[in-house]
Amino acid sequence: MKEEIGTGLQSGPDRDFAYRILRYNPNLLRDEWVNIGVLLFDPLTGERRLRLIEEQDEYNRVKRLHRDLDEAVLRDLRGGLEERFAATAGGNGNGMGKGHASGAALAEVLKKWDEVLSNTVQLAPPKGVVASDLDAELERLYGDHVAVPRQAARVGAAGTRPQIRAYCQQVFRQARIWDRMEKFVPVAEYTFPGDPMKMDYSYRRNGTRGFLHTLSVTRAPGAAKELAYTAGRIAAKAALKTEFAAVTDIALDRAKERDRFVESTLRDAGVQPVALQEFAVWVARLRATMQ
Repeated sequence: MKEEIGTGLQSGPDRDFAYRILRYNPNLLRDEWVNIGVLLFDPLTGERRLRLIEEQDEYNRVKRLHRDLDEAVLRDLRGGLEERFAATAGGNGNGMGKGHASGAALAEVLKKWDEVLSNTVQLAPPKGVVASDLDAELERLYGDHVAVPRQAARVGAAGTRPQIRAYCQQVFRQARIWDRMEKFVPVAEYTFPGDPMKMDYSYRRNGTRGFLHTLSVTRAPGAAKELAYTAGRIAAKAALKTEFAAVTDIALDRAKERDRFVESTLRDAGVQPVALQEFAVWVARLRATMQ
């Protein structure tokens, strides 16, 4: 069955995609599974996107149903699946950049997954969908099938990284640079093999490669240290000049100890904090300098 999707912000002609929901089901006899991710792909070209749960409240949701959950196993799952893609397809884990699996090669990978991913993680039967943008459709499917249900919040309110990314996507589209942004960029080549972290966005302007990542200060201020470390590794190893920015869910207030910690950690690593409420202005300035 195919879904007809209209986003209102089209980036190209409609295409036929397929998607499969990843389910966590440690006890096959009870068949009590919970959705943990989405794989969206083009059956003809093999272009693909994979997104798995990443927020702590998403892991907590799984734990409420499966109390014996080994969280580390799920956190390592992405790396294992990405390696299988790369080994078979010769492309990177999200089908970004140069090269990705052909449709036939991807079909073979999924056939093998159906045979092997049966003990704990399963792939739901494939479904078809019509959309114009792979990244935007992935966000929609993830929100519908996997994300923890939330009440609608006003733009700029304290929220999760997926909420921040949704707003960033809207601003990028309105500025007409969405198609020029790289999304979910792996950092393992700059840090260590197997590093599952991905920078949310990357762009190029005037011989500089920029990296942009979302940060929920209200929910996970400690993530600023991970971002600062990663930015340092990228800056040290990247072939091009680099720049970094972090989109925060709130404006940082140096009068507050938590916010002061986040700001100092980021700025010491050369990462510019950009409050969500100021992001549209920041993007307008970026657009004027992009190649």
